[in-house]
Amino acid sequence: QVQLVESGGGAVQAGGSLRLSCAVSGYPSINCLGWFRQAPGKEREGVVVVVPGSGRTRYSDSVKGRFTISRSDAKNTLYLQMNSLKPEDTAMYYCAADLRGYCDYDNVPTYKYKGQGTQVTVSS
Repeated sequence: QVQLVESGGGAVQAGGSLRLSCAVSGYPSINCLGWFRQAPGKEREGVVVVVPGSGRTRYSDSVKGRFTISRSDAKNTLYLQMNSLKPEDTAMYYCAADLRGYCDYDNVPTYKYKGQGTQVTVSS
């Protein structure tokens, strides 16, 4: 059974940075790991995905160049470094995992395993 627990959210001003963490159990059986977000009144939006085996990453255009996904196999932890934050980045952020064969950022919201989420608020 895969379990995901996020942390690291908070409130920052525009232009600031945050790093989200996601503790992952059941890691060896996962093929896709990623982050998605959901703002109030909006649909879930895939942000980024990483394939643990190959290290391949895919980012949505809205965060490319500002967000970076990484992981620590030793700590079984997934990270999302978020720089140059904008008010439109305000949302609940979730990490997610799946066993599917094809991984892309836009299908992260449909992954089987999801964490409880961590809130990110960016003020202008």
